[in-house]
Amino acid sequence: MQIPDRTAEVLAQAVAQGLPGAALGVVNLQGQRAALVLGQAQIFPEPVPLDQDMWWDLASLTKPLFTARQVLRATGEGRLDLDDPLQAHLPDLAWMQGSALNSRTLRQLMTHTAGLPAWAPMYTWGDTATIRARLLQEPWVLDEPGEVRYSDLGYLLLGRVLERVYGQPLRDFVLEAGLTFMPEPSRSVATERCAWRERVLRGETHDENAAAHGGVAGHAGLFGTLDGVLDQAEALLRGSWLGAAALSAATRPYAPGRTLAFVQAQPGWSGGGLTSPDAYGHTGFTGTGLWVDPPHGLAWVLLTNRVHPTRHAGTDIQALRRAVGNTLLA
Repeated sequence: MQIPDRTAEVLAQAVAQGLPGAALGVVNLQGQRAALVLGQAQIFPEPVPLDQDMWWDLASLTKPLFTARQVLRATGEGRLDLDDPLQAHLPDLAWMQGSALNSRTLRQLMTHTAGLPAWAPMYTWGDTATIRARLLQEPWVLDEPGEVRYSDLGYLLLGRVLERVYGQPLRDFVLEAGLTFMPEPSRSVATERCAWRERVLRGETHDENAAAHGGVAGHAGLFGTLDGVLDQAEALLRGSWLGAAALSAATRPYAPGRTLAFVQAQPGWSGGGLTSPDAYGHTGFTGTGLWVDPPHGLAWVLLTNRVHPTRHAGTDIQALRRAVGNTLLA
C-alpha cells in the first residue's frame, strides 16, 4: 500500500507554504498501512526534525478516542446509562440553583445537544482546585436541548462523570499503546508559543482549560503517536474498537451531523466531498484529525502542528484536510 502521489504533493505543498510539519497514516480493511512524514516537529526557537514516533497533542480527538469511548465502556459495564441525567452522577452539580443542567443527559452531552455554551475562559478563574469546583457551580446559561452546539463544556462534565464512576482521576486511566497523557517533551511535537504561559509548548497540553484542570480533561489532554492514532482508526474500520453494540452506538447518527462520538460525513466537512455518506471522523484544534470510511474500506489520520508557533498562522487546515481525503479516495 502506498500514499498516492497527488496526496503527497498536496502535503508537500502545504509544508513548503508554511505548515511546520505533517504526518499522514492510511490503513485499509486488510490492515495494510502507509505513512508519510514531512517537515519539522518545531521551527521556533530552533528547528527540531520530525520523526514518525513523536507524540502529538491530539486536542479534541480526546473527545472520541478517550472520553466517549470510556463512557461507552462504562455503559457496557453497567456503571451508567447513556440516558442518565447528570445529577445521577454529579449530585453536587449546581445543587442550589435549580438548574436545568441537572436533568440534561449523558447522551445529550456526547452529541453536543445539551444546550451548553461552547467555551468559557476557565483558565482565568484561579487555581486548579477552584476551577474544578466552579465548573460544577457556574450558573451556565443554557439553550433548549436538541440543537447541535459544539461544546467543550459538555465533555469537561463527562470527564468529571468518569472520575466519579471509576473513582480515579482521568490521568490514571489505562491507555492503549501509542496514547498517553504524559508524553516525553523531547519526543513531542511543538504547538504554540502560549500567550498565557509565555513559552513554546512541547509535551504540554495546548488547550488552556485542559492545562488549568491539571493537564487532562474530558475535552482535551490526550497525546498520541501517528501509529497509535492509526491503531484507533484501524480498530474502528475493522469493527474491533469496542463491542459490537457500543461501536454501533458510537458511529450511528443521533443528531444532525453527529454520532455519539464523531462527526458524520456531510457537505463541507473535513473528510472531503468524495467520502461515502457512512463516513465519520473528528478533528482537533492543534491540527489533528481522524477519518473512517467503511464503505470505501479506508481510514486515515492526519496530524499537523498548524498552531506552531502561533494559532494565527495562515494554513487553511480545513481545505488541506479535505484535499487529503479526496486525493486518498480518488
